[in-house]
Amino acid sequence: MGKAIDTNGNAYNRGLLVILLLVGSFCTVLNQTILATAFPTLMKAFDVSTSTVQWLTTGFLLVNGIMIPVSAWLINTISSKWLYIGAMSIFLAGTLLCWTALSFPMLLAGRLIQAVGVGVSMPLLQTMMLTIFPANKRGTAMGLAGIVIGLAPAIGPTLSGWVIDNGSWRDLFGMIIPIVAVVIIASFWIMRSVLDTRKSPLDLLSVVLSTAGFGSMLYGFSSVGDDGWGSTIVLSTLIIGAILVALFIWRQLTMDDPFLNFRVYKSKEFTVAAILSSVVMMAMVGVEMVIPLYLQMVKGMSAFHSGLTLLAGALMMGIMSPITGRAFDRFGAKRLATMGLFLLTIGTLPFAWITKDTATIYIVVLYAIRMFGIAMVLMPATTAGMNALPMNMISHGTAVNNTQRQVASSVGTAIMVSVLTNVTNGQTPAKHMMTTNPLAYADKAINATVSGYHAAFWIAIGLSLVAFVVALFLKGNREHSIHLADDDAQQGGAAS
Repeated sequence: MGKAIDTNGNAYNRGLLVILLLVGSFCTVLNQTILATAFPTLMKAFDVSTSTVQWLTTGFLLVNGIMIPVSAWLINTISSKWLYIGAMSIFLAGTLLCWTALSFPMLLAGRLIQAVGVGVSMPLLQTMMLTIFPANKRGTAMGLAGIVIGLAPAIGPTLSGWVIDNGSWRDLFGMIIPIVAVVIIASFWIMRSVLDTRKSPLDLLSVVLSTAGFGSMLYGFSSVGDDGWGSTIVLSTLIIGAILVALFIWRQLTMDDPFLNFRVYKSKEFTVAAILSSVVMMAMVGVEMVIPLYLQMVKGMSAFHSGLTLLAGALMMGIMSPITGRAFDRFGAKRLATMGLFLLTIGTLPFAWITKDTATIYIVVLYAIRMFGIAMVLMPATTAGMNALPMNMISHGTAVNNTQRQVASSVGTAIMVSVLTNVTNGQTPAKHMMTTNPLAYADKAINATVSGYHAAFWIAIGLSLVAFVVALFLKGNREHSIHLADDDAQQGGAAS
């Protein structure tokens, strides 16, 4: 990668800037799932319950989801160099607080501070990658970003299991601190302002509606697993959230200078791509949650070994993301997405018939096939959608797409966990059998649990088929709906 020009007209090394972005963002996104297998250790360390410790992930994802809509305004208002340094510094402060935490509230506060940094750095990564590369190289650029967005959360559970087995839970945060510190120091020299900014007032009502609306919806969906769809808390938070989000969208559509521009949905290609990536996220995240539960509860695996079973799929995602990015630049999104969704569907279908005796290697191979297929869809679809937008809408498109995917991930997990729970409970034998015929009870109980997993996997198969139909509406040409030649020339990011 040669030299490119920043917004001040100065040359910079695009290769070094990309490496800095990817390393920093990898550290931040990794934290979405790095506590996945550390919960039992943390429950013992701080003497808290399962539902309490879960807030270390639920709270993190809530704040992360709330920050993403705000990121569009921040990206358009603050120099990208100082915004990146600021986001990484906030993340470092949160990580230091977690590392030194003496109580559970202190650890939770650190996690929420971390999430503020991640909620800004992730959309900033995508927006910068889309801006500093010319339109015909954006597939490759987003493929590189896909290594971070896809691989980092996927290796989190395995990494945390290994660290917990070989050290302290504090090491989960301690190992990240020096890397992030180096990234921040290097950013003062390597990071550049590559995005055009302008002064725009912050509409406080939009911030309140966005924060309360998306926060309430995400909280509602995250509570379904414990409380069920009929719970007053779940229903009230979902209804309130939906009303506030509707008011937020209405306000944005009536403002001359919207906080988050929903007019990106006027582009059919962007809308199709956003729907496609959201449905695929539902299929991916839901199954990522359900398979470890199956491995631990039905097959009796440890948390670390269940995480290790998913590692091959995670690595497949990391290896394939840059390859599919380059393939997108050559073939466009439609061919890749349809092939990927075919693999996703055939990789998910056998899960509907797994038993307590299914070989672990069989699960490993099927999961790797699924992740291979997902890698062929996620970033190519996102890139195709962004290429349909003019340059000044890319930060809004990134924020809208990421917010939609965050909500979709919560919905997918909520649906699959609730189906799993309801089917299992519906088929669990009566308690009196435990005394009258304990062997038959144990056999029926395990069969009820397996039936619950079958039902959850059928949901994932259905989502894969829905995504396949949506993919047929993507444009099949290699132009990817590019309307950006003039903008790219003005940006200077396309300069080589």
